Amino acid sequence: MPFPQTVTVIIPALNEAGNIAELVAAVLAQPVDQVIVVDNGSTDETGARAEAAGALVVREERRGYGYACAAGVAEASGDILVFLDGDFSFSPAELPRLIEPIQQGAVDLVLGSRVLGHIAPGAMPPHQRFGNRLTAWLMGLLYRVKVTDLGPYRAVRGELLRGLGMAEMTYGWPTEMMVKAARQGVRIREVPVSYASRRAGKSKVSGTVRGSLLAGWYILSVTLRYAR
Repeated sequence: MPFPQTVTVIIPALNEAGNIAELVAAVLAQPVDQVIVVDNGSTDETGARAEAAGALVVREERRGYGYACAAGVAEASGDILVFLDGDFSFSPAELPRLIEPIQQGAVDLVLGSRVLGHIAPGAMPPHQRFGNRLTAWLMGLLYRVKVTDLGPYRAVRGELLRGLGMAEMTYGWPTEMMVKAARQGVRIREVPVSYASRRAGKSKVSGTVRGSLLAGWYILSVTLRYAR
């Protein structure tokens, strides 16, 4: 029988006051031991609402998805770390399917695939779908890892992640995790997850042309950089 492993959920959040309390409550209803919301310099009540809902709130003033994730990892106590966006586009009810393969000792990194699951109409714009397919194809070509999605909903052994030497502090942080894990021959598995439109607020990535271009650039550059 696998030994018990504690689970920490890390939620990077920037101006997600309209989503965060309901999201934290939904995550706490799952088999988790700790929920950390990293307030990445919000100008609204994201931090206060997250704390009131039961999350440990960490403040990271340096803007950047990677900075927020790293700040959450630094405070996490769990053996398994789960990353989940703060816009409530992913379902916390599907969290067990990400952590169970690690708890069973079958894999080290589990990626939630929207492509294998369900994408609600309008939730992922065409340019985001194209960029996702392109990068997934490059991952297979350069790292011999067959994936369908580079989404942020994922679970990883904490010990493994802390040993990867994560350095990318932008939207490329999740991609860096994947390529460094692939280079080490880490056991990686995809599981289907559903993806819906955010419940409130505006996306920092697909919501603007600038956000989409920046995210695409960071993801592609990280994918290519570590292949050398």
